[in-house]
Amino acid sequence: MKPLTIEEIRSATGGELVGEDTGVMVHEVSTDSRHLTQGALFIALRGDNFDGHAFLQAAVDAGAACLLVDHLPEGWDSAALPCIVVGDTLNGLQRLAYWYRRQLDIRVVGITGSNGKTSVKDFTASVLSQQFRVNATKGNLNNHIGLPLSVLSADEADQVCVWEMGMNHSGEIAPLCEICAPEFGIITNIGTAHIEFLGSRQGIAEEKSALARALPDQGTLIVTASCDYVDYLIERTHSKVIVAGNCRGAVRAEKLRLTDSGSAFDLSIDGEDSVPVEIGVCGKHMVNNALLAAAAGHALGMSAETIARGLNACVLTSGRLRRYESAGVSVIDDTYNANPDSVIAAIETLSELPVDEKSRRIVVLGMMAELGVHADREHRRVGELAAEKGLQVVSVGKAAMQINLGAKEVSQTSQHFDERDDAAQWLKEYTQSGDCVLFKGSRMAGMEQVMHQAFPQEQSIPQAS
Repeated sequence: MKPLTIEEIRSATGGELVGEDTGVMVHEVSTDSRHLTQGALFIALRGDNFDGHAFLQAAVDAGAACLLVDHLPEGWDSAALPCIVVGDTLNGLQRLAYWYRRQLDIRVVGITGSNGKTSVKDFTASVLSQQFRVNATKGNLNNHIGLPLSVLSADEADQVCVWEMGMNHSGEIAPLCEICAPEFGIITNIGTAHIEFLGSRQGIAEEKSALARALPDQGTLIVTASCDYVDYLIERTHSKVIVAGNCRGAVRAEKLRLTDSGSAFDLSIDGEDSVPVEIGVCGKHMVNNALLAAAAGHALGMSAETIARGLNACVLTSGRLRRYESAGVSVIDDTYNANPDSVIAAIETLSELPVDEKSRRIVVLGMMAELGVHADREHRRVGELAAEKGLQVVSVGKAAMQINLGAKEVSQTSQHFDERDDAAQWLKEYTQSGDCVLFKGSRMAGMEQVMHQAFPQEQSIPQAS
């Protein structure tokens, strides 16, 4: 973060300074007193289950340089630390990020979409870092709190920032775009994630298209060739458009094939010679994610060879099709999150992976959240598809029972367990060397717990280089 004065923070947030401005510089912004470093601004946010104002003294003890609050507790010693009082601390955080973004000479790549945002972010950061100093979203800092914190983590040395923008309700993407002012936008796809709150795919498309509308005339929108809303998205921007996809688009993959450690293809960009690429993850959808990143590199003037080098070097955030061996069983960790589209992509990926003639492909699925009235139908649909693909289906958790019922429409071998421990024990007894097992579910399903209990010995399969 670029160092800020207390007065700059007060002015940006529109707050009132209580206490003395000692001239100290703020080097970091934090909303968590447990991880606050010396010289940070502590912002006391309010949530459904917490109030940051209860931790003001902890922030002082940890070395905070300044506090941003909506009130000061009775009896607070105003001489202890400079405090900036605002009407709403979340609004104060967002106003500070908005102002701070405009102090930096950076180019911003904004990423949204129903699936694949973090993988696209990882690929894009890896590609762009071959030629630029890059700042990218860390962890899941992509919502109305996380995005401002991501913006405030950038500094004067950064040249390109790659920031995710997530949402689960209508009207959330546009304010994030206003804060981070993207020049380049990547919309990964329009799926069914968060359909409980958006009502329909059309509603989801309208919300995601806020990124397309926010781009400047001289900006670039990057979209997926296979998305059935691609024309809808293109119609909603005045910027240049790059379409990327498997075997079609200005940036495309040709001669796609699976390898022992991932996926290989020839990267073809209009006007340039094809370049071979091998990424350390399997699946056509992951290749598509890599192509969106390649398009970002192309938009920023990078050569196909340099882009390929970045794709080859990328290591994805954990829980996204990471593979490891456990007692001869190939385990695929795709536990980070799940919605119908990402589960279908995982099922199709597993069904295409080569196994020995006597070995099995097993998919272990937990519930998918935020589907509302669509939940039963969507859980049945993925279970039925998995069985149709010839996979051994294992559903875990009471909320995942419909997966089992859908699978049993095709195959009576489907297994269901209400308890994670029982599922892990069955997997230990059922699996044998040579089998391939994929785990996936929403965060609350806790599928990583089943995975680690059943297959605790982790020895990573070498990634492509």
